[in-house]
Amino acid sequence: MPKIRVSLLTGRTIDQGKWKECGKLSGGYQESASTCQMDPEDMRRLGVRDGQPVRVTTKFGSVVLRASRSRRTPHPGVAFIPYGPWASVVMDPTTHGTGMPSLKGIPAEIEPAPEGRVLSLQELLQQVYGGKGS
Repeated sequence: MPKIRVSLLTGRTIDQGKWKECGKLSGGYQESASTCQMDPEDMRRLGVRDGQPVRVTTKFGSVVLRASRSRRTPHPGVAFIPYGPWASVVMDPTTHGTGMPSLKGIPAEIEPAPEGRVLSLQELLQQVYGGKGS
């Protein structure tokens, strides 16, 4: 299965911010925060299309997201995940004394995840943090 190495960025998006105001359990928020925006050429190299699952892996964790063709191209080798629980799985949790984790330039690998699926917020939190299910 093909893999690509990328520099991973995280940040706010208009959609993610708008839907966050409706609540993090809203379908709109979960849809907007569980995507991986990629350069179209990187998507072609992986053989994935918009909406298909991809696995993003860093030395901090791994998560399945929906591939999304970035409208801000070209930027091969750079991928973007909106701030949120899915991005938190793959970010460096240490703050190096700044009080804020490193959110930009995280080395990552992306690969198709044909058997994977994007977890709901509740499923993701259960998987990462455990505890009793509701």
